[in-house]
Amino acid sequence: MGDNKPEVWLRGKVAGVPNLLQPVAHALLQSMEEIEKYTQGFPEELLWKMSSGRASVGFHLQHLTGVVDRMLSYAKAEKLSEAQFAYLKNEGNSNEDISMKILVQNFRKKVEEAVVFLKNTPEDILTENRPVGRKALPSSVIGLLFHVAEHSQRHVGQVLVTVSFLKENREI
Repeated sequence: MGDNKPEVWLRGKVAGVPNLLQPVAHALLQSMEEIEKYTQGFPEELLWKMSSGRASVGFHLQHLTGVVDRMLSYAKAEKLSEAQFAYLKNEGNSNEDISMKILVQNFRKKVEEAVVFLKNTPEDILTENRPVGRKALPSSVIGLLFHVAEHSQRHVGQVLVTVSFLKENREI
Protein backbone atom coordinates (compact mmCIF):
# COMPACT_ATOMS: atom_id res chain seq x y z
CA MET A 1 0.00 0.00 0.00
CA GLY A 2 1.60 3.21 -1.12
CA ASP A 3 0.70 6.55 0.39
CA ASN A 4 -0.02 7.93 -3.09
CA LYS A 5 -2.88 5.49 -3.72
CA PRO A 6 -6.40 6.88 -3.54
CA GLU A 7 -8.64 5.54 -0.83
CA VAL A 8 -10.17 2.15 -1.59
CA TRP A 9 -13.58 3.56 -2.53
CA LEU A 10 -11.90 5.64 -5.26
CA ARG A 11 -10.17 2.64 -6.86
CA GLY A 12 -13.29 1.25 -8.48
CA LYS A 13 -15.46 -1.73 -7.79
CA VAL A 14 -14.28 -4.70 -5.78
CA ALA A 15 -14.57 -7.56 -8.26
CA GLY A 16 -17.45 -9.90 -7.59
CA VAL A 17 -19.09 -7.82 -4.85
CA PRO A 18 -22.71 -6.83 -5.61
CA ASN A 19 -23.19 -3.12 -6.31
CA LEU A 20 -25.19 -2.43 -3.14
CA LEU A 21 -22.45 -4.01 -1.01
CA GLN A 22 -19.54 -2.12 -2.58
CA PRO A 23 -19.46 0.47 0.26
CA VAL A 24 -19.13 -2.33 2.82
CA ALA A 25 -16.25 -3.92 0.91
CA HIS A 26 -14.57 -0.53 0.46
CA ALA A 27 -14.84 0.33 4.16
CA LEU A 28 -13.50 -3.03 5.31
CA LEU A 29 -10.61 -3.01 2.87
CA GLN A 30 -9.79 0.59 3.82
CA SER A 31 -9.86 -0.42 7.49
CA MET A 32 -7.45 -3.26 6.80
CA GLU A 33 -5.01 -1.03 4.92
CA GLU A 34 -5.13 1.66 7.60
CA ILE A 35 -4.60 -0.81 10.44
CA GLU A 36 -1.53 -2.16 8.67
CA LYS A 37 -0.24 1.38 8.12
CA TYR A 38 -0.96 2.76 11.59
CA THR A 39 0.48 -0.20 13.49
CA GLN A 40 3.67 -0.41 11.44
CA GLY A 41 6.59 0.28 13.77
CA PHE A 42 4.35 0.54 16.83
CA PRO A 43 6.29 -0.66 19.89
CA GLU A 44 5.15 -4.10 21.00
CA GLU A 45 5.48 -3.10 24.67
CA LEU A 46 2.70 -0.53 24.17
CA LEU A 47 0.23 -2.98 22.60
CA TRP A 48 -1.83 -3.44 25.79
CA LYS A 49 -1.13 0.00 27.29
CA MET A 50 -4.22 1.93 28.30
CA SER A 51 -3.88 5.69 28.29
CA SER A 52 -6.19 8.09 30.10
CA GLY A 53 -8.54 5.19 30.83
CA ARG A 54 -9.01 4.47 27.12
CA ALA A 55 -8.81 1.08 25.45
CA SER A 56 -5.47 -0.32 24.30
CA VAL A 57 -4.43 -0.83 20.70
CA GLY A 58 -4.55 -4.57 21.44
CA PHE A 59 -8.20 -4.28 22.46
CA HIS A 60 -9.15 -2.38 19.31
CA LEU A 61 -7.42 -4.96 17.10
CA GLN A 62 -9.13 -7.86 18.87
CA HIS A 63 -12.46 -6.05 18.82
CA LEU A 64 -12.23 -5.25 15.10
CA THR A 65 -11.74 -8.92 14.31
CA GLY A 66 -14.45 -10.01 16.73
CA VAL A 67 -17.05 -7.56 15.45
CA VAL A 68 -16.55 -8.62 11.84
CA ASP A 69 -16.83 -12.26 12.89
CA ARG A 70 -19.98 -11.74 14.95
CA MET A 71 -21.76 -9.57 12.38
CA LEU A 72 -21.07 -12.13 9.65
CA SER A 73 -22.58 -14.85 11.84
CA TYR A 74 -25.71 -12.80 12.40
CA ALA A 75 -25.92 -11.93 8.68
CA LYS A 76 -25.82 -15.67 7.95
CA ALA A 77 -28.74 -16.08 10.39
CA GLU A 78 -26.49 -17.99 12.80
CA LYS A 79 -26.31 -17.69 16.55
CA LEU A 80 -22.95 -17.02 18.11
CA SER A 81 -20.92 -20.05 19.13
CA GLU A 82 -19.40 -20.61 22.55
CA ALA A 83 -16.01 -19.84 20.99
CA GLN A 84 -17.33 -16.45 19.80
CA PHE A 85 -18.69 -15.66 23.27
CA ALA A 86 -15.34 -16.63 24.80
CA TYR A 87 -13.53 -14.41 22.30
CA LEU A 88 -15.84 -11.50 23.12
CA LYS A 89 -15.28 -11.97 26.85
CA ASN A 90 -11.49 -11.88 26.36
CA GLU A 91 -11.31 -8.87 24.05
CA GLY A 92 -8.86 -6.45 25.58
CA ASN A 93 -7.33 -8.85 28.08
CA SER A 94 -3.61 -8.45 27.64
CA ASN A 95 -1.97 -11.59 26.41
CA GLU A 96 1.78 -11.53 25.92
CA ASP A 97 1.49 -14.55 23.61
CA ILE A 98 -0.44 -12.45 21.09
CA SER A 99 1.75 -10.08 19.11
CA MET A 100 0.82 -7.07 17.04
CA LYS A 101 1.67 -9.08 13.94
CA ILE A 102 -0.76 -11.85 14.90
CA LEU A 103 -3.56 -9.40 15.72
CA VAL A 104 -3.13 -7.59 12.40
CA GLN A 105 -2.98 -10.91 10.50
CA ASN A 106 -6.17 -12.07 12.26
CA PHE A 107 -7.95 -8.89 11.20
CA ARG A 108 -6.70 -9.24 7.62
CA LYS A 109 -7.99 -12.83 7.45
CA LYS A 110 -11.38 -11.79 8.84
CA VAL A 111 -11.70 -8.95 6.31
CA GLU A 112 -10.80 -11.34 3.50
CA GLU A 113 -13.47 -13.74 4.79
CA ALA A 114 -15.98 -10.87 4.88
CA VAL A 115 -15.25 -9.92 1.27
CA VAL A 116 -15.88 -13.54 0.21
CA PHE A 117 -19.16 -13.40 2.15
CA LEU A 118 -20.11 -10.17 0.37
CA LYS A 119 -19.39 -11.74 -3.01
CA ASN A 120 -21.75 -14.58 -2.16
CA THR A 121 -24.57 -12.40 -0.79
CA PRO A 122 -27.41 -11.86 -3.24
CA GLU A 123 -28.83 -8.34 -3.17
CA ASP A 124 -32.37 -9.68 -2.87
CA ILE A 125 -31.76 -10.89 0.72
CA LEU A 126 -30.39 -7.58 2.04
CA THR A 127 -33.66 -6.55 3.66
CA GLU A 128 -34.30 -9.92 5.30
CA ASN A 129 -34.66 -9.75 9.08
CA ARG A 130 -31.77 -10.97 11.21
CA PRO A 131 -31.97 -11.17 15.00
CA VAL A 132 -28.96 -9.88 16.91
CA GLY A 133 -27.70 -11.10 20.25
CA ARG A 134 -29.28 -13.02 23.06
CA LYS A 135 -32.21 -10.62 23.08
CA ALA A 136 -32.74 -11.18 19.35
CA LEU A 137 -32.87 -7.45 18.63
CA PRO A 138 -34.16 -6.63 15.14
CA SER A 139 -31.81 -5.93 12.26
CA SER A 140 -31.39 -6.98 8.64
CA VAL A 141 -28.61 -8.31 6.48
CA ILE A 142 -27.87 -4.82 5.13
CA GLY A 143 -28.08 -3.36 8.64
CA LEU A 144 -25.49 -5.83 9.93
CA LEU A 145 -23.19 -5.30 6.98
CA PHE A 146 -23.47 -1.52 7.23
CA HIS A 147 -22.72 -1.77 10.95
CA VAL A 148 -19.59 -3.83 10.39
CA ALA A 149 -18.38 -1.23 7.87
CA GLU A 150 -18.97 1.84 10.03
CA HIS A 151 -17.92 0.14 13.27
CA SER A 152 -14.62 -0.96 11.77
CA GLN A 153 -13.92 2.57 10.57
CA ARG A 154 -14.71 3.96 14.03
CA HIS A 155 -12.21 1.63 15.71
CA VAL A 156 -9.56 2.29 13.07
CA GLY A 157 -9.84 5.97 14.01
CA GLN A 158 -9.40 5.06 17.65
CA VAL A 159 -6.33 2.98 16.79
CA LEU A 160 -4.83 5.95 14.93
CA VAL A 161 -5.35 8.29 17.87
CA THR A 162 -4.12 5.80 20.47
CA VAL A 163 -1.05 4.80 18.45
CA SER A 164 -0.18 8.45 17.80
CA PHE A 165 -0.63 9.44 21.43
CA LEU A 166 1.32 6.53 22.88
CA LYS A 167 4.18 6.84 20.41
CA GLU A 168 4.46 10.58 20.97
CA ASN A 169 4.28 10.37 24.75
CA ARG A 170 6.00 6.97 25.09
CA GLU A 171 3.85 6.12 28.08
CA ILE A 172 5.57 3.00 29.32
